[in-house]
Amino acid sequence: MQKYAGLEHPFEPVFDKRSRVLILGTFPSVKSRERGFYYGHPQNRFWKVIAKITDTNPVPETIAAKKQMLFDNGIALSDVLQSCDIEGSSDASIKNAVPMDLSEILNAANVDLICANGDKARRLFVRYFGGKVNLKAIKLPSTSPANAKYNLDALVSEWRKIFDRKS
Repeated sequence: MQKYAGLEHPFEPVFDKRSRVLILGTFPSVKSRERGFYYGHPQNRFWKVIAKITDTNPVPETIAAKKQMLFDNGIALSDVLQSCDIEGSSDASIKNAVPMDLSEILNAANVDLICANGDKARRLFVRYFGGKVNLKAIKLPSTSPANAKYNLDALVSEWRKIFDRKS
């Protein structure tokens, strides 16, 4: 059994003034923390999904290439939590959570849609930002390897909703 660790978020949000969509996760996994960037677990399908919905080929491998894909497609990326106590990578174990300050992103970018990567991210967003942010977060199915309900094609179909909205 892994022990709880009190952790601070280890990396900065990714955004620029062209960002229109903000994708929020909960808190970086152990693998993401080791690799120093979002969705670092090799089985997490996040980067494959974003590459498919943005017609980016091949799927970016480096942090710089991943950031460029986000910038090129108006996507900002952050997590809901700035710090928390967590066992390993288990979102279900999160306690003593402190929310991220999203104002820097929302003030600098023209975000008009917030998407939560999974149910836990959406519930945390509602808890900490509901009524404080003029945008609601839509829940998309988690790209985590633990979400076996969705294969890659089903995830892509659901996540395509980010770009299938009226501009």
